Amino acid sequence: MSFRELHERGCFVIPNPWDRGTAIALAAMSFPALATTSAGACFAQGLPDTPSALGVDAALRNIEEIVGAVDLPVNADFQAGYADDLDGLAANVRRCVATGVAGLSIEDARGGAQDPLYPLPEAVERIRVAHAAIDGADVLLTARAECFLYGHPDPLREAIIRLQAYAEAGAEVLYAPGVRTREDIAAIVDALRPWPVNVLMSSDTGLTVDDLAQLGVRRISVGSALTRVAWGAFLSAARRIAHDGSFAGLSGAADFGELNSLFEAYRLR
Repeated sequence: MSFRELHERGCFVIPNPWDRGTAIALAAMSFPALATTSAGACFAQGLPDTPSALGVDAALRNIEEIVGAVDLPVNADFQAGYADDLDGLAANVRRCVATGVAGLSIEDARGGAQDPLYPLPEAVERIRVAHAAIDGADVLLTARAECFLYGHPDPLREAIIRLQAYAEAGAEVLYAPGVRTREDIAAIVDALRPWPVNVLMSSDTGLTVDDLAQLGVRRISVGSALTRVAWGAFLSAARRIAHDGSFAGLSGAADFGELNSLFEAYRLR
């Protein structure tokens, strides 16, 4: 099933690997598609999750690595396009499309302590430019409204207003990361029909895939969560060695033979 067809009915999970190995492992679990994570790529390089820390060239290398590792559709977490100006945004989107992605997401956050979101007219124009830069390629454009993550005083209302405007500007999938409650998720899905909605599950809120499917969610991503799970296990085990002289934290390690067999089978396919 194509990436576009996955969004037409039902609900699917699109987990987020951060490198070649994690992409191969997730593909072996029969997920129908994968998505990159800018945070995961940054943390793996010892960097904070900011566009200025990683930069577009390094981001594109990570995206290309994951696309090339698997035979699944890959959606690129492309932050705000790694450019403030529209010409730079368009050029970077074209470079992202050239990696072979099946989709890419553009967010409306520009960072900074004051006014962290692009003003709505400017944000809409950025989505319009990104859509035009895809230039007829079969690549789905996801628009992200970052209202919940950046402390907007009325994030639900603002996210709906922004996402409706982004859909009219050419976005085909809509996404408000940070929404957590059943009520808010249902309100977003209902307000944005018939466009498919992505929901981020970055922690265990008690909601399941079935719960989200019943609310009408089309796509579920986990963002940096799997990356942070891995880092959490690593830091916990290392701290027990450093502080307690205990190796008990190694008891949860993945089996060496399982990992070796997974990657040997991939190498020989």
